Amino acid sequence: MRKFRLSTTALALLCAVSLSALGTADARPGSGSSIGSRGSHTWSAPPRTSITPGWARPMDQSATPRSAPGYGATPTTPMPGYGAPAFRPSYPVRHPFLSGFAGGFLGAGLFGLLSGHGFMGGMTGGTSFFGFLLQVLIIGGLIAFVLRLFGNRGQRSPMGMPSSAGATPFGNAGGSTPVTLTNDDYLSFQRLLLDIQAAWSAQNMRALASMATPEMTGYFNAQLSDLASRGARNIVSNVQFQRGDLSEAWREGNLTYATVAMRYSMTDVTTDSMGNVIDGSSTEPVTVTELWTFVRADGRGNWILSAIQQAG
Repeated sequence: MRKFRLSTTALALLCAVSLSALGTADARPGSGSSIGSRGSHTWSAPPRTSITPGWARPMDQSATPRSAPGYGATPTTPMPGYGAPAFRPSYPVRHPFLSGFAGGFLGAGLFGLLSGHGFMGGMTGGTSFFGFLLQVLIIGGLIAFVLRLFGNRGQRSPMGMPSSAGATPFGNAGGSTPVTLTNDDYLSFQRLLLDIQAAWSAQNMRALASMATPEMTGYFNAQLSDLASRGARNIVSNVQFQRGDLSEAWREGNLTYATVAMRYSMTDVTTDSMGNVIDGSSTEPVTVTELWTFVRADGRGNWILSAIQQAG
């Protein structure tokens, strides 16, 4: 019995040490890391603000592939099923109809030759091998002309000016246009800050999914699962927004992004499965400054969270 009591005590101490290693700074939404995507600006440092005079910490995790050298972060493996490769798709991918038409047209002719019916119905009467070559040249020339015509159209903007070939929504900061935000936008950012913290504390994944991108929702789910596997739960309460400052806002295609530096205070407590506090304080609030990036589709939908970066 004495050995059993000693073993139980040792196990309890080990669990306490493991739970205390979670740390208050790493328990809030985002776990104190830089995660998510900022479109083509993901691997570029956000402009400094009055409350973030130093550089923001580069992304620790992002679904956006890094196509060019940035300011020092090495991206992790993108989450499955999310993100886009930073390359220009091949012509068959960009023009499946035209490519299918050309392939089917030529395929029908070759199939006719192999089946003994000749190219495009056979060569009868005065048609000779030279006639066959002439047909191939004429048809090939027509197909090449059509493909070149549509290919050039695909490389021009609606105004007819040449666009940047190979530009994609990711990895090309030059494809963005600055935008101006309204007071309603800033109110939405503050509301999202409070609502996301509340949903996190309630472990409400459905609510989090309605306020964040699938990528960020995946990160939140993984972080909450990690806490649960350790028999712990993080509760953020008494969140008070103190100050905010716009870092940058821009548009890419039909998406509008806004990165905002936000300083807020909160009570950050980590408890065990019995509700006992194992880290943090329920009486002493902590102050945090982070850069949150929001995104929305122009003309439809609301702002949702797409990234969190640590200041300094």
